[in-house]
Amino acid sequence: MPLYEHVFLARQDASTQQVEELTTQMTGIVEGLGGKVTKTENWGVRSLTYRMNKNRKAHFVLMNIDAPSAAVTEIERQERISEDVIRYLTVRVEEHEEGPSAMMRKADRDRERDDRGGGFRGDREGGGFRGDREGGGFRGDRGPRRPREDDAAAVEE
Repeated sequence: MPLYEHVFLARQDASTQQVEELTTQMTGIVEGLGGKVTKTENWGVRSLTYRMNKNRKAHFVLMNIDAPSAAVTEIERQERISEDVIRYLTVRVEEHEEGPSAMMRKADRDRERDDRGGGFRGDREGGGFRGDREGGGFRGDRGPRRPREDDAAAVEE
């Protein structure tokens, strides 16, 4: 049977329980038509790049599906009918990715970074890190730096 990756976005004001019920409903459709859902990942509520149907955020859910095309067609039909589903996308793949998806790996990396702390300039030694330039930040097209009086006195000594 063909393999698919299916992602759907549910409205942000839908509860987590409603999203799980939607996922269970879609899984039931696939299994009823002779297929199986090999993996389901709930990526949580994430910000959208642009507004969709007056929503700025949405629940993201990934499903790896091993089923005939009729099952995918029926899932997409049910999602078009559902008012809770904003968007969906189904992609046929040669094989399913083993382990967690790229989105879940990114979430784990972000969580580890947050646990370690840091992440902004104030954490670095000296506080005012300006890269590898001597004398501070970007000088633009103002030309070379002219020595100040203090620099001239230091050179003569």
